Amino acid sequence: MGLRELLIPQDKVFFDLFEKQAAVNKEAAWQLVALTEEFTNVKEKRHQIELLEHKGDIITHDIYDQLNRTFITPLDPEEISRLASALDEVLDYIDGATEKMYYYGIVGTDAHMVELAKLIHMSTVEIESAVKGIRSIKDPRYIEERCIEVNRLENLADDVLAHAVTDLFKTTDAITIIKLKDIYEHLETATDYCEDVANVLSDIAIRHS
Repeated sequence: MGLRELLIPQDKVFFDLFEKQAAVNKEAAWQLVALTEEFTNVKEKRHQIELLEHKGDIITHDIYDQLNRTFITPLDPEEISRLASALDEVLDYIDGATEKMYYYGIVGTDAHMVELAKLIHMSTVEIESAVKGIRSIKDPRYIEERCIEVNRLENLADDVLAHAVTDLFKTTDAITIIKLKDIYEHLETATDYCEDVANVLSDIAIRHS
């Protein structure tokens, strides 16, 4: 065991929980892609994502519970709190977007929604890899590369949103404009929170490498 391992607490429960949360986020994002690509059985598909959101809430609660009960943590308590919160927000906005798709009664998705969903999913894949990397931080550069990619994907989502809104305002149905704009913005916000997750992970990699 090296000096770093001797100095840093070896309680791995936080890393286990973060990895579980990242995996749930990735699964929810994958199901979001499936929903936007094939907008059928919407109620059931939306329900499956809702169940994942509930599962994520439980994991988040467990993280904060562990944080309140652990005197010495392997990461700074603020880092743990920030990471848990940002991961939770990603899942909340994935769930929220599908909720709006269902309750707004839209007749179908479009290419913009599909593209945003794919960007969310790609971001969660990168996040899962980076989260696994903070367990030991043997390769901080690898973590940083994953975070840079998430930032790039968020920039692409900004562009998709801009094009989506531009196309939307070429139409004249005010109610549809309100509904779709809200869904687009909810999806794009999920990528914003993916970027927040990446920023926290980047900070952790730098501070603890």
